[in-house]
Amino acid sequence: MIGRLHGILLAKLAPDLLIDVQGVGYEVQVPMSCYYDLPEVGQPVTLFTHFVVREDAQLLFGFNSLDERALFRLLIKAQGVGPKMALAIMSGMSAQHFVQSVQQGDLSTLVKIPGVGRKTAERLLVEMRDRLKDFRGAEMSTGLPNGKGVAMNPVFAEPANSPRSEAMSALVGLGYKDSQAQQVLKKVGQDGMSAEELIRAALKAMM
Repeated sequence: MIGRLHGILLAKLAPDLLIDVQGVGYEVQVPMSCYYDLPEVGQPVTLFTHFVVREDAQLLFGFNSLDERALFRLLIKAQGVGPKMALAIMSGMSAQHFVQSVQQGDLSTLVKIPGVGRKTAERLLVEMRDRLKDFRGAEMSTGLPNGKGVAMNPVFAEPANSPRSEAMSALVGLGYKDSQAQQVLKKVGQDGMSAEELIRAALKAMM
């Protein structure tokens, strides 16, 4: 199992990263809680990882802290919650907010997350309540400076490294539909906003 990576951040297009570890490039998917705190491209980065092996793919997920990874592992144990949905949950709200939502039985907040229907949200409330009793649910951060990366692939009509294009890619990667992402970015977008600011504003608006 790959439990930790330390290398050079080569590229980032949320939620995907490319990290060079002694000449080997690792593709890693991260929640936005991790993405916001990444260093700039070309700088060293350290992530705690969770490795998933499926019949059709081998996937690596990265996190800034052991606590953040622990929450991810708790989420994917819940019935009907896979890694992609777990990333969407951790991107749409802070760990503290998720813990509070579970403790308070806040169904309406959970169903706003892409891919989380009412039945899944109800199961999350039931299954996660006991599992989160001893989880401190603190805000996760490595203290690393925020950075702006370069796009790995041109996905949309705008320049691949434009803030709006990066934000679109991030939202679609987290499970939101193209039309939904475009609509909310049009609503919250302002001149001069970075990709990180657009993503934060969009996720807040949709939650």
